[in-house]
Amino acid sequence: MTPAIQAPQSEGPALELLVHGVGGATPQEMLVDPRTVRVTGDATAAIYRRPGDVDAESHPERYRDRPIPEAYCWSHLTSGNGSRALWLLLLPFMVINLAHWMRPAATHRPRAIRLYGLLVRLLALSLTVLLTAAVCEVALDLTAWQCAGVRACSDQRSWLGFLSAAQGGWWSQPGRRLALAALAPTALVGLLWYLSNRTWSAYESQRPLTGSEPEDDDTACPAPGTETAAPVRPALGRPGFWYGRRLVARLRAAHTAAGFLTVTAFVTGAAARRDRSVGGPVPEVFGRLIEAALVVGTLFVVGVVCRRGRSERRLDNRLDRAVVTYLPATALALLVLAALHAAWSRPGWASSGTLPGDVMFRLVTLAQGALVVILAAVALNLYRGSPERRTVLRGLGGPAVAMLACALGGVMTGGVAQRVADWLDGPGSPGMGRSAVIEGPPVLLSWQASVIPVLLVLLVIPGLVLGLRTYRAARRLEPLVDAEYEEERPDPARTRQIARIRATAALTDSAPRMLGLVSGATLLLGAGAVGGAWASGQVPGLAMDGSSPFVESVAEAAQSTGSWLIGFGFLLFVACGRRAYRDASARRTIGILWDVGTFWPRAAHPFAPPCYAERAVPDLASRMSGWTARTRGRLVISGHSQGSVLAAAAVWQLPAVTRGRVALLTYGSPVERLYGRWFPAYFGPVQLHGLHRSVHCWRNLWRPTDPIGGAVRLGEESGPEVDRGPLKDPLVYGRTPEHPLPEPVLGHSDYQADPVFAQERAALLERLVPVLPHQADESGRGLREVPEGLPGTAE
Repeated sequence: MTPAIQAPQSEGPALELLVHGVGGATPQEMLVDPRTVRVTGDATAAIYRRPGDVDAESHPERYRDRPIPEAYCWSHLTSGNGSRALWLLLLPFMVINLAHWMRPAATHRPRAIRLYGLLVRLLALSLTVLLTAAVCEVALDLTAWQCAGVRACSDQRSWLGFLSAAQGGWWSQPGRRLALAALAPTALVGLLWYLSNRTWSAYESQRPLTGSEPEDDDTACPAPGTETAAPVRPALGRPGFWYGRRLVARLRAAHTAAGFLTVTAFVTGAAARRDRSVGGPVPEVFGRLIEAALVVGTLFVVGVVCRRGRSERRLDNRLDRAVVTYLPATALALLVLAALHAAWSRPGWASSGTLPGDVMFRLVTLAQGALVVILAAVALNLYRGSPERRTVLRGLGGPAVAMLACALGGVMTGGVAQRVADWLDGPGSPGMGRSAVIEGPPVLLSWQASVIPVLLVLLVIPGLVLGLRTYRAARRLEPLVDAEYEEERPDPARTRQIARIRATAALTDSAPRMLGLVSGATLLLGAGAVGGAWASGQVPGLAMDGSSPFVESVAEAAQSTGSWLIGFGFLLFVACGRRAYRDASARRTIGILWDVGTFWPRAAHPFAPPCYAERAVPDLASRMSGWTARTRGRLVISGHSQGSVLAAAAVWQLPAVTRGRVALLTYGSPVERLYGRWFPAYFGPVQLHGLHRSVHCWRNLWRPTDPIGGAVRLGEESGPEVDRGPLKDPLVYGRTPEHPLPEPVLGHSDYQADPVFAQERAALLERLVPVLPHQADESGRGLREVPEGLPGTAE
């Protein structure tokens, strides 16, 4: 018989580290005490205790039967002050950043993985160009070029008097009006650069515990049935995963330069075209030199975006200072030269028609469509290399979300342009030739608006089918609910309520199909809009002239309805941001969106809202490592909802010796149901099995009424069962002596109210106590198993 080595004794008290979920929570709510004390941290994110627990480590005898409760509050990272509500306007940037992390789980195709990341970064760059072009369209084309150049429009806007061509002032020349109007998009690009730089320094600059790739340990276990495969350390456990300083700085410089170059193209295009066609006091060569420099700058920006992706295996703290410093400065200098060139006096020059921005919008839209199609092909190739049935849309989740980001960018672009054009034109209809005084926005934006009603009509049928399926599922659940609670005289209304909530909670699993339908229809209709705009050169109503009156009226109705819808959509964005700025409850709701969308680092778009996990994960990992090393105690990290994702990510970052003293308790957790399906390369079965084997013990609680949390779905082949559920919700069907009032259906909240929560927490603490080997039986067997995951254990 081989003697077993005793596991190291665990000294000191036990700690329960609570991590709240989406929507935020106060430390008073988490600790169920109106008095709390900040133990460590700052006003943005901190750890709190009750006043009586501050010196708990000095009095372990008080905590023999219960753990020390401690709350980590990170809500101010996402939904703190009102100014962060304006991040809602950066929604397309956040969505495209999510697409980067949705690639399939294949690890043996590095070239395809790099190509996937490259394509997403190029799509992100196109969104920056699209947003800047939209502001240029409003400020330079619609306002300074069209309205200020037409007396019937400028006379209605007194604030445009000094720019009006009819006034004949110094600013009345078209080139000078364009140079002045260029200040608006330039200021916007500068503001985005400032916000990206400031938020990264404030929220994402926390360094991980180590600075190099640690040796492979039990976190790198293969999937069940593939034990012979070479171990691969999970990406979320790498030292550089939560510290993307170098990549974010490079992308920030490239996107800032791209914004400045877009403004330069709008400013110099009309002046250079005028010099080539008419001639005059400005030599033609100046415009050609600026255009050539513009092409070179564009190629250099694309090269910077394509050059490198993330570095995760080590703490990459270097900066490419030549790129970070000189690239935006050079692009800004070229913009200043273009403005001086446009402001040069050109007597007799009058603005007419529109600026050549329509070509830019068409090229950007075509490039986005092509990139999405190529991205879909790469994603399918990766999925075939490592198919996993739970992955959404068979690996096409990333391309579908990227298409959604492009559609959101198009809606915001078209909404701004359409509403400003309608406002400037007064009672007329821009571009329709009926009482219109200005030409209006590019034709492509009108065609894109006209397909929105078609898209909404196409989505009505699957929406109705989904509603019918939910209703039928609720009816099928009713007898199961009655059987579960075993009521002698069940209440039909109560049964229907519980069954309906369970069926509605299951709608989360249908979201991938709806997203696939929306993205596919958007891609096809967007291609049709580009083709119609290119072929006709007119808005849909006028493009149908000569057709039957019915067709013409339908086309005009679709265009006007779509124009109103995208304008309404943009105004809705602004209204939500304004309300959230004033109303704390609305700000909390928007904070939920950021809690889900900004968990991932900014790997594709540097102007996306900041990643709170780059602050929260190092905080949690540092606290767990420091506390266990100082006290040699046991620790249960208890995460609800999004907090469970943070907890899992923090456990991955721990050294193996620390993980041996840590237990993981998750409840209402989207780790597998959402993250495992949508982000299979980071929370797929291989990674979750590795986490299960590496952490000392893990328990997950879930309810069938929860629309967000779910089972982890890890079988016994990787160790003891993780899931405990489904839990009863409500706890009691009707009135009882112990529960005289009706119990609510809790769904995603208040898991601590279930007695199972305290039972499982106590069981985890019990399992953290070292297990001593039994005496061997007569046959030489019968050794009690030493807990897996503790360092220094062997047979």
